Amino acid sequence: MRLAAVLFLPALAVPAQAAPAVFVEANPSTVRAGDQLSLRASCDDNLKAATVTAGPIGSVPVEPEFGFLTATVKVPTGQKAGDYPVVLHCPDGKSASTTLHVLAKVEPSRGPATGGGGTAPERTARLLIGGGLTVMTAAAVLALVSARRRQAAR
Repeated sequence: MRLAAVLFLPALAVPAQAAPAVFVEANPSTVRAGDQLSLRASCDDNLKAATVTAGPIGSVPVEPEFGFLTATVKVPTGQKAGDYPVVLHCPDGKSASTTLHVLAKVEPSRGPATGGGGTAPERTARLLIGGGLTVMTAAAVLALVSARRRQAAR
């Protein structure tokens, strides 16, 4: 009983840290132009919709879902790269902010230079497929012969 009191009393002495009541998150916080992102926010009353504004996405309503205010949005494909403030506007006048990092959408012009192309499907594909089938057939025949020898030895 004393041990339980010794372990329990220090826990009472440390005040619990309260989570911030008003916040906004962009997930992921770094996106390429044209990608989707999820917004998650919280006001003092998460039963009422609020509004999130950001340069790339404009003004977006965040609706109550699972105890938070959420929305999914798409950054326009032609959006310029940069850092943009994301601001939550709660119905009671409180606000919170975070930063959204938008990267330019860059498509590679060609594949990486990784070698001589020894497994390219031109000349070697038939050889690889034929060799694989030959090995599998030989393994099946060997298994059959082995099984018959075991039965004959009994």
